[in-house]
Amino acid sequence: MKTNYDACILGGGLAGLTLSLQLKQANPKISILVIERRKGEAPDSAHKVGESTVELGTYYMREVLNLKDYLDEHQLPKEGLRFFLTPQHKDDISKRVELGPKATVPVPSHQLDRGTLENELVKRAKKLGIKVLFNAKVSNIDINKERHTVTYVTSGIEKIINSRWAVDASGRSSFLKRKLGFKKDLNHDINTAWFRVKGKIDVADWSEDKEWVESVKPGLRRLGTVHFMDKGYWVWFIPLITGNTSIGIVADPRYHAFEEFNKFEKAMDWLKINEPLCFKHLDNKRDDVLDFRVLKHYSHHSKKLYSTERWAVTGDSGVFLDPFYSPGTDFIAISNTFITDLITRDKNKEDIFLRTNVFEQAHFSLFNNWFPIYKDKYQLWGLTQTMVLKIYWDWLVYWAVPTLLFTNNGFTNISVLKELFSSEKKIGQKFGQLNLKMQQIFIEWSDHDTATFSNKYIDLFDSTNIVAFHKGIEERYTAEVLIEKIHSNVGLLENIASEIFRLMSTKIYNTSSNLKVNPYHMSLLEKPTDDIDGNISDSIIKEDVKIMWLYK
Repeated sequence: MKTNYDACILGGGLAGLTLSLQLKQANPKISILVIERRKGEAPDSAHKVGESTVELGTYYMREVLNLKDYLDEHQLPKEGLRFFLTPQHKDDISKRVELGPKATVPVPSHQLDRGTLENELVKRAKKLGIKVLFNAKVSNIDINKERHTVTYVTSGIEKIINSRWAVDASGRSSFLKRKLGFKKDLNHDINTAWFRVKGKIDVADWSEDKEWVESVKPGLRRLGTVHFMDKGYWVWFIPLITGNTSIGIVADPRYHAFEEFNKFEKAMDWLKINEPLCFKHLDNKRDDVLDFRVLKHYSHHSKKLYSTERWAVTGDSGVFLDPFYSPGTDFIAISNTFITDLITRDKNKEDIFLRTNVFEQAHFSLFNNWFPIYKDKYQLWGLTQTMVLKIYWDWLVYWAVPTLLFTNNGFTNISVLKELFSSEKKIGQKFGQLNLKMQQIFIEWSDHDTATFSNKYIDLFDSTNIVAFHKGIEERYTAEVLIEKIHSNVGLLENIASEIFRLMSTKIYNTSSNLKVNPYHMSLLEKPTDDIDGNISDSIIKEDVKIMWLYK
């Protein structure tokens, strides 16, 4: 067996296999070894979190990895994220406020059966000449500037290989993170339990209200990632191509102790109390449960991601925020793209010192900009109006900058990153400040969101700006035009934030609907007045936000 490689990848799951394909496509002559602990093929419906993709990660798999035809034929389409709010109506799904698309989502994403997907990735990797070694456990890595020494054990025999690059894709237990001591605490504590059930579960069948059933295109409710929500938790339902269904509970321990749902029977009892309709439709499927697993302290962080000493971490080996908006594949895509760029340039004998540090800073900046979306927000999950506006805002933020950057190769363009993020006055930094301000506003508003709403349906895609932002990620721009587009997007976000604030302020303080608002100075802690540097209302944005505003 070959003992010298250009790149050794620790872990043959989704992160490691996709990285190997991306590297090989960028460098056909590169030699790659993937070391994986499992004995062979993954089972169908492999019990892994990360079955649902959103636009950034989907673009990565479809366009960067050339998996479009495979995904269309062998995995399910995902028809957006679907949220059932108004927990006061837990016994009747048709009375809950529902947020989700009524028709097919314009830009594709997928529900992934991880087992079948990873087996396909192995086949493709081997076909390209990538060595995938199963039933092998890494026991040591000696980090050396020029060539690392990797020791692993297979069938009880210890073996050693050398590799110019070492990339840890082994998951949360990250070998490199433990060896080099760069684990970092993250002040966002959530726990999860999840299980798979044989057969299809379609929440559209949970009501006999014909008008409610027919309000959405047939099949869309089942094909979405369904969220049932209340204070401190959410419950997911995800369909799989195998015909099975994935169900999960995610909860903040400040509101729902992990011990309340950390075993299957406990989880069912918990559902009976907190989501009785979910319990009702699962109670008769106890014999069809395929598995049950838990994960405590789901979110995690890292002090390092990429090193000038030619090692890196990707996927769950690096950082993970929260599964609420299905971002796992997104972070894999971004990490793998950074790593591929570094290894490719290094192989071409370019100096990668600057790029390594810039990429790490960019990745941490992105993480820090997204973190406020989740930090201390589980307390809001049961507030209907708050969550409608927050989900609307969070999706706009996601499509306005990070997704657009990725689909236009902006993350690996140093000049673009410099122009957007090099100082606090740059638009990329203002974008982060704006999002942080809005997340604070949602908290400040929450004490005033006391009404109960019934029989309301909100489709985000009724919004002009949502559609424009969403379709915009399919456009391809030069670096110069990309920067201009992000400037424009952030300007629109400023106006949208201002209009949301106006409605909140009017509701609390009876201020004018034409209040001049500077979105970076907003506060609901006292009655706002016209800001000398504020903007005025925009008619289109007013109509967009009005769609989301339930307090008429």
